[in-house]
This record gives sequence, structure tokens and C-alpha cells, in this order.
Amino acid sequence: MERRTFLRASALSVGAGSALSVGTASAASPLRVRVLVFDGVEEQDFVAPVEVLGLAGRMSGGAVTTSLVAAARPGTVTCTYGTKVEVAEAWTPGQADVLVVPGGGYTDKTGPGVNRLAADRDFLRRLAATRALRVGICTGTMVLSAAGITKGRNATTHAGAKADLAAQGANVVNARVVDDGDLITGGGITSGLDVALWLVERFLGAKLAQRVETVLEYERRGTVWRA
Repeated sequence: MERRTFLRASALSVGAGSALSVGTASAASPLRVRVLVFDGVEEQDFVAPVEVLGLAGRMSGGAVTTSLVAAARPGTVTCTYGTKVEVAEAWTPGQADVLVVPGGGYTDKTGPGVNRLAADRDFLRRLAATRALRVGICTGTMVLSAAGITKGRNATTHAGAKADLAAQGANVVNARVVDDGDLITGGGITSGLDVALWLVERFLGAKLAQRVETVLEYERRGTVWRA
């Protein structure tokens, strides 16, 4: 695969919402990442960040900690293709530096997936209020949109949802990863790999991100668009 250009984050900080900025994550003060899961979540959307960030945490001696959280309450989550995942804790605002919201089930307007999550007014209020860096993977961006987070902001999502994202007030950028400061979004089902590697680079540096890529035998796709 041809190597694409990735923009670097040498001067970028998260913004007012997070306690950590670029280069400050360490084993003593780890980057705390929570990955949201819910009925209908796309397996690839959440597994990719868990894999990348879990490996980064191991290779950095614990500078990143990652765990799954349920949108509502602990228990069993049934994913898009029937995979069942036991989730030990529910997400609450303030417990993380980064909240990753994956997608899934967007075309099924009545079944489980992001549409059902986007209809949960209580969850959307908590999502809008959190001071964590919010990260949307694929159609997970549409949940952020439902909470009013992407309005007037630069963002991306799955190709099949970009028109809806634009109609809801976002400035849609046709990039693999869009970093708008305290909002990061990824376009496409497999973009969770690229978004997670960008998080590693942004908070722990390019050297560790490259080491993680080497172990995964994966080369990032596309360009990171930055505001």
C-alpha cells in the first residue's frame, strides 16, 4: 500500500475540556480512554480503537488506559453481527479524557444502533456536557451530531451519512480523519484504526504511533485534516 501523508501534532493540545495535552500522557498520568458500546454497535468500529490503544498502552508502560463502557447500564451488548460483549461499567461524564463513540445500524431507523442511541435525550444531554475529548467513528459521528456537538464544526462520517451530517449543520470534510481540536471524527467503518493511531500520535508522539503500526502491520490511510 502506498504510504500517505499524515499531518503531525507537535503544537496541538486538546482544548479546555481535557486535563491532558500533547506529550503529557505517562504511566503516572495516563490518557484515560472510554470506548462506548451499545446494542447494534458495529464490531469493527469499536474493536479497532480498543486494539490500537490497548497495544499503545502496553508498549508505553501504561500511558494509555482503555476500557469499554455501556451507554446506559452494565450488561451484555449485542453487536451488529451478533457478537455479544459483556460490559462491566456504564459511562458517566467526567470519568475519562477521551470518549470514543462508534457507529452501527445507521440505515435501520427502527432497530438497534446509533439511531436508537441518538433518540435517548438523557444520554445526549450527558454527552453534550462531558468535558472529555469526543471522538466519533463512522456513523458514531451522527450521535455527536444529535447532541449538537458537530453543528458549525469540521467533521466527517461514513459516506452514506455525510449528506445528513451536513444537513444537521456540520462542515463536512472529505478526509479519513478530521481533527477539529476538541472534536475528532473518522470517516468509514475501518477508520477507527486511523483515528486511534492519530490519538496515539497526538498524545504520545509519532515514534510510538509508528511502533504500534509496525506491530499491527498496518499503514494508515488518508490524511489527518486539522483545523
